[in-house]
Amino acid sequence: MIIVVYLSICLMWSVSLFGNFVSTASPLPSIEAHGPCLLQEVKMADQSLLSESALGWSIFALVFLVILSFCWVYIRKYQSRQESEVISTITAICALAIALITSALLPVDIFLVSYMKHPNGTYKEWAENNETRGQIEDTVLYAYYSLYSLLLFCVFLWIPFVYFYYEEKDDDNINKCSQVKNALKYTIGFIIVCAALLLIGAFVPLEAPPNQNGTQWEKMQYLFEELGNNHGVPALSFSISSLTLIGMLAVITYTAYGMSVLPLNLIKGTRSVVYERLENTEDIEEVEHQMENIKAKCEDGRPLSSRDRRNLQEFEDKLQVLQRRGRHLEIAESHCCTKVGSALRPLKILLGIFFILFALLFVVALFISNLDKALHSAGISSGFMVFGTNLTNPLNELLLTLQPVFPLDYVLITVITMYFVFTSMAGIRNLGIWFFWIRLYKIRPKRTRPQALLFLCMILLLIVLHTSFMIYSLAPQYVMYGSQNYLLQSPMPPENNTTWTTKTCDADAPQDECTVTRSYLFLHKFWFFSTIYYFGNWVFIGVCVGNSKIRLTMFLQKCHRWCNYKCNL
Repeated sequence: MIIVVYLSICLMWSVSLFGNFVSTASPLPSIEAHGPCLLQEVKMADQSLLSESALGWSIFALVFLVILSFCWVYIRKYQSRQESEVISTITAICALAIALITSALLPVDIFLVSYMKHPNGTYKEWAENNETRGQIEDTVLYAYYSLYSLLLFCVFLWIPFVYFYYEEKDDDNINKCSQVKNALKYTIGFIIVCAALLLIGAFVPLEAPPNQNGTQWEKMQYLFEELGNNHGVPALSFSISSLTLIGMLAVITYTAYGMSVLPLNLIKGTRSVVYERLENTEDIEEVEHQMENIKAKCEDGRPLSSRDRRNLQEFEDKLQVLQRRGRHLEIAESHCCTKVGSALRPLKILLGIFFILFALLFVVALFISNLDKALHSAGISSGFMVFGTNLTNPLNELLLTLQPVFPLDYVLITVITMYFVFTSMAGIRNLGIWFFWIRLYKIRPKRTRPQALLFLCMILLLIVLHTSFMIYSLAPQYVMYGSQNYLLQSPMPPENNTTWTTKTCDADAPQDECTVTRSYLFLHKFWFFSTIYYFGNWVFIGVCVGNSKIRLTMFLQKCHRWCNYKCNL
């Protein structure tokens, strides 16, 4: 209920913002009196504003459709054909799509703040007004409010209710009303946790009260005033940041493992169907030979012992399984997908090599970013904020280079997000879903139960949610300011002539000269979350390097044994 109310408020804010934006963006009647030239300039500025905003949002709409299609295909690929349920499928598709759409909003945010300025550091005509700039960025901010509110609704209400509903459905002696009642009973616990996170975030003071010597009532009154001024934004930010901590654990567990497993599996490939048929035929011949040896004992009329009869029955059952497997392999060998997969084998090897290089770039960029924070940050109490660019980060430089040629940076952000999804999926598929030492579910194509599908969706949702923080760790300057520049005034001795130099926007820039993305402002309100992410990044780097070393060693050992086998032939 809290989330629904919050979402309604966000939607009303969006409507009111749109009305204010329309009323302030085109003040034509008051300008007509100043002459046709000024009127024409205003019209050109408005057209530039609308065209550049429309470009960013139209590409976002296209990405929105692609994300929906991807989620539908992806979930349908893994859901069980025997136990598929419409509600669980729709829930998984919608929740994963909302998470991916939220991450797709980041390049739009960066695009809007970057295109407010010329490359020389001056604002464009339509962006010279602070109010106009604020309204444009607030459209992105309210979009974040709506999407993050939907994510809270999915994590704390929708997905738990559907999961417990199907858990109760396994009991045949229960009716529909009891199913819904029991599912709601368990879901109330998640709603209580969500309400607690919202309340904590609402009343955690971001700044110390101005009157430190005031009474407790005055301090509480100050907190309530701050809550009203912030419109509950810190509450939503605190809740989302808390979820990303769970996402960080999932990234360390599954994504770090998948980054080493996925590329090596693509290079190694799967076993050939022809080879499996040959191996299956040899097993059939061996089982038939064993059965003939047992039957030979009764050729002289003596009855078989109970042990031989039991062994003969086991061999007959095994023979039936092998013969059925042989028929399936024969069908698979003649299938067109097998032939296409064999033809695409070189492409898979190239894709595996690309994933290795991308993982190397990813780890190096994250290491440089963390090293920069360790050496040049303002300290743990600031969330390891870095002022200026001290160490060259290759991924940050690449994104800044691509950003002016929109949507190339959008493509790279999409590649990074999809890389997170695919590597995480590879890790989940290989490890399964565990609760400490207990394996709960296996994730297999076309054989995943509805409950496992919801668990998979929840894990991927949290991982994608953590992607926004991870991208900031990889490219902090790009996420905060995009490709903005500003003019710095500096005197030149000995005549003290004033000169203007163009500098790249960073944390040292004046507040009115550089516009910070709303994504950064929303997700980095609490410094202690940034501190936890900093140490979590070091753990992620260690786990990723350790897993890669182990998997590479095992891969080289298998290659060595295969070469020895071929040489012996």
